[in-house]
Amino acid sequence: MCSLCLSSLLLVLLVLCFSGVSSADTAVNPTIKGKGYRLVSIEETPDGGLLGHLQLIQNSKVYGPDIPLLQLYVKHETQDRLRVHITDAQKQRWEVPYNLLPREQPPSLTQTIGKTGKKPITVSEYSGSELIFNYISDPFGFAVKRKSDGQVLFNSSSDPKDPYGELVFKDQYLEISTSLPKDASLYGLGENSQPHGIKLYPNDPYTLFTTDVSAINLNTDLYGSHPVYMDLRNVGGQAYAHSVLLLNSNGMDVFYRGTSLTYKVIGGVFDFYFFAGPTPLGVVDQYTSFVGRPAPMPYWSLGFHQCRWGYHNLSVVEDVVENYKKAKIPLDVIWNDDDHMDGHKDFTLNPKNYPRPKLLAFLDKIHSIGMKYIVIIDPGIGVNTSYGVYQRGLANDVFIKYEGEPFLAQVWPGAVNFPDFLNPKTVSWWGDEIRRFHELVPVDGLWIDMNEASNFCSGKCKIPKGQCPTGSGPGWVCCLDCKNITKTRWDEPPYKINASGLQVPIGFKTIATSATHYNGVLEYDAHSLYGFSQSIATHKALQGLEGKRPFILTRSTYVGSGRYAAHWTGDNKGTWEDLKISITTVLNFGIFGVPMVGADICGFYPAPTEELCNRWIEVGAFYPFSRDHANFYSPRQELYQWESVAESARNALGMRYKLLPYLYTLNYEAHISGAPIARPLFFSFPTYTETYGLSTQFLLGSSVMISPVLEQGKSKVKALFPPGTWYSLFDLTQVINSKQGKYVTLDAPLHVVNVHVYQNTILPMQQGGLISKAARTTPFNLVVTFPAGASNATAKGNLFLDDDELPEMNLGSGYSTYVDFYATVSQGSVKVWSEVQEGKFALGKGWVVEKVSVLGLDGSGGTSALEVDGNPVTSVSSIELSVSEQKYLEEAEDGETTKSVMVDVNGLSLPVGKNFALSWKMGIKA
Repeated sequence: MCSLCLSSLLLVLLVLCFSGVSSADTAVNPTIKGKGYRLVSIEETPDGGLLGHLQLIQNSKVYGPDIPLLQLYVKHETQDRLRVHITDAQKQRWEVPYNLLPREQPPSLTQTIGKTGKKPITVSEYSGSELIFNYISDPFGFAVKRKSDGQVLFNSSSDPKDPYGELVFKDQYLEISTSLPKDASLYGLGENSQPHGIKLYPNDPYTLFTTDVSAINLNTDLYGSHPVYMDLRNVGGQAYAHSVLLLNSNGMDVFYRGTSLTYKVIGGVFDFYFFAGPTPLGVVDQYTSFVGRPAPMPYWSLGFHQCRWGYHNLSVVEDVVENYKKAKIPLDVIWNDDDHMDGHKDFTLNPKNYPRPKLLAFLDKIHSIGMKYIVIIDPGIGVNTSYGVYQRGLANDVFIKYEGEPFLAQVWPGAVNFPDFLNPKTVSWWGDEIRRFHELVPVDGLWIDMNEASNFCSGKCKIPKGQCPTGSGPGWVCCLDCKNITKTRWDEPPYKINASGLQVPIGFKTIATSATHYNGVLEYDAHSLYGFSQSIATHKALQGLEGKRPFILTRSTYVGSGRYAAHWTGDNKGTWEDLKISITTVLNFGIFGVPMVGADICGFYPAPTEELCNRWIEVGAFYPFSRDHANFYSPRQELYQWESVAESARNALGMRYKLLPYLYTLNYEAHISGAPIARPLFFSFPTYTETYGLSTQFLLGSSVMISPVLEQGKSKVKALFPPGTWYSLFDLTQVINSKQGKYVTLDAPLHVVNVHVYQNTILPMQQGGLISKAARTTPFNLVVTFPAGASNATAKGNLFLDDDELPEMNLGSGYSTYVDFYATVSQGSVKVWSEVQEGKFALGKGWVVEKVSVLGLDGSGGTSALEVDGNPVTSVSSIELSVSEQKYLEEAEDGETTKSVMVDVNGLSLPVGKNFALSWKMGIKA
C-alpha cells in the first residue's frame, strides 16, 4: 500500500513554503574548503592496481576531526571500468556489503607505508585500455581521462577560484568535487521528481537517502538511492558519454553547479567506478555488467495491471475483472493492496472479506485464462503474540534492534518490528513465510512497499495503554508513545543532509539511525539498503517456490535493484505536472539499470479529471510497467469508469498488446546488456543535441517513439522528429520525412496518441488481444521501414521467444528461440529474410508470420516476381501483394517532393522457427 502519510501531506506544504531551504545554508551547515591530503607513497599491487597513502595536510574541526591517513587503491577492473577507492588507512569503515553487491575486494589495511617491498611508482599516470588515471601529489588530486579522445571525465583538483576545496575525509563527513565542462549534459542522481526534466538542473538539490515522502514533492530525496550519473557531451559534432558511480549507501547531498559537482556524504568511503562509454547504450551496458543485469520478466508482466487501495472484498475484485472484459480493455493482472489482509498483517487473509475458498475459486478461474494475481507485503511485522509470523520472527531473532530489543515502530497494523534482511536467518525466515503464504494463496508475484523503511512515528517508542491505532481517523497518525532520540552522533550527525527537502533529522519517520542490524551494523550506514536487501530476500524466496521466474515490484531501490525487481514511482498525484514528470522518472530508472518501471496511471490521488485520465493511459500504455492504481480516499478510476477513457485505453493498450513481442524482446535485451526498455531520444540520436533535454517524448527500444499530449485542453502536440524517416504506427501510410531534424505539430484528438517507428527497422508485431496469453498465440506481422524513397537501403530487427515461466532467460535451453530479421532494397529488388537460432521452441508453438509490410519503397507500376524461399508465387496462391501510396504530413525542408509506397504481403504462413526469404521487384520510376 502506498503510504499517503500525514507527514507527506505536511511536507508538500512545507516545501512550498520553504522551497529556498538548502543544505548549503551556512546557518545549519558551515562551508568548508579543505586543504586536502598529500600523497606520501604509491606502488603497484600484485593484481596490477595502484596502492597509495594520503596524509592530511591541515586539520579542520568543522564536522569533526579529519582522518589523518587514507589508503588509495586504483584499478582498471575491465577495459572500460576504472575503480578509485579511498578509505581510512588504519581502521575498517562501512562499505556496501560485498555479499549484497558482489565485487572485488580492495587490499587489506594491514600494510605499512613503504614496507611492502614493491618499487614505488614514479610516474603520475596509470593507463588502461580505455581510461587513464592521472594524479598530482600535493595536494592530492586525480583526474580520469578517456584514452581515445583525451577528454577529462572527472577532475578532483581545485583552484582557489573554485566554489569547492580539496578532498575532505572525516568520520561523518566526506567531500570531493569534480570540475565539468559547461556544456556537459548530466542525467541520474535519483530518486527524485525533477520538474525541469531529465537533464540535471544546476543548483537544484540532489539528496540521496531513501525516504517515504510522496513523489509529489519536487527535488526531494524519495524512495530510492542511486548515486550514479551519466555525462553526455557533444564535441565537434561527435557524442561522448560516460558514467560515474559513487558506491556509498550513506546519506548524501550532491551539488551540481553546471561547471562542477560536489559530493557531501555523511559516512562510508569513496568508492568510485568510472564507465568509459562512449555511447549511452554502452554506458548502461558497462554499468549493469557491474551492478547486475536487469531481471528477466515474465511475459504476462508486460500486460496491463489494475490495482486499488480500497477493494474492500473479493466481489469488488471480481467485478473489476468482469468490467474490464465487458469494456474490451486488455487486462492481465489484478492486484490487491492490503484489503485482503486480516488487520493489515502480512501473509494473512481477511476471513470475512476474502474467504479463502472463494478466493481460490476466483484464482482458478482467472489462472485458467492466463490472468495473474499479485498482493502487497509491507516489511513491518505486527507486534501481536497471537500472530504466527511475528512469533516465528521473534523465535528466530530476525528483527532490527535498538538497545538490545526489537526496534518498535508503527505502520498499518499498528506497532511493528522490522525484519533485518542483512541477517542470513532473516532471509531464511522470510522465505519460509512466503512459502507458507503461497500455500495459503497461490499468488503470482509480490509487491513490496513501505521499504525505505517507512514509519508513522519517530524516535524510541512504547506501546501505549490505549488502543493503537484507534480504528478511527487516518491510519497513518502515530499513536505510540514516542520520544526523540538525540543522544548519539548517529541520530544527530554534524552535517545535516537536506533530508525530505527540509533538513529534517535523518531518523524522521523511519528506523532510528542508531538502531543496529546483524553484526552490529548501524542503520545510519545501511538505511538506504533496506529495500534492496528485502528485494534480494524476496527474489530468492519466490525463485525457490516452484522454480518459476519471479515478479517483484518494489518501491525502495538502490544500485543493483534492477537485478531482482521492477519499480513503480510511488505516490504521485492526478495532475498534468505529475503526468509530465512521470516520463522523466521512468527514463531515469532505465539509466539506473531498473528498466521495468512505470508510474501510477491516472495518479494515485486525488481524483484525476476525465481528460487527464484519457491522456495518462495514452502515456502509461507505453510505460514498461503499465498499471492503474489509486488511493483509498480517491473515487474509482479504473479505465472503464469513463467511456471516453475506455476508448483511449482500447486504442493505446490495443497497440501495446500488438507490440508485446517487441517489448518482450526488449526485456531480453535489457537482461543481457542492460539496455533500457524506455529510453530518452538521445540514446538513438546522441549527436542530435536537440534531444539532450527532451523529456516529453520517449523511445521504446531504439526505434519506436511515443509523442503524447501532456497539457490540458490540447488536441495537437508539437513533437521533435530527429533526422530520418518516421512512420505512424497507427497508420503506416503516414510519413514524416525529417532530413535535418525538426519539430512537427501533430493532430492528437482526445483518443489519439502519436506513435512512430523509425527507418531501417523491422518491427515484430502480433494481432493483440485482451490477455497476453491469448495475444501471444496470434500470427505475426513484420513492419519493415526503409528511408522514404530510398533506392538502396537496409533494415533489421530481432525477436526473442521463450518459456517465460523458466527462471533463466537465455538461449541454449531448448525452451527459447532467437530470430534476426533483415531486409534490403537495391535498385528495385526487395528482399526480407530471417536467420533463426534454436528454432525448435518456436516451431513447437506453431508461430507463423502472416503478413509483411514494407514501407518507404521508391517505385511505381506495381510489383513483380514475388518469391517465397526461392519459389515463385503463382496467381492461384493465397498470398496477396498490394501497394499503397504513402502520405507526407510535412513538406520537405528542401522543397523537393518525396514519393514512396508501402507494399503489403498478406496470406503468408512462414514458420517463425525456420529461416525464410521473401523477395520481389518494384516497378522503377522512369
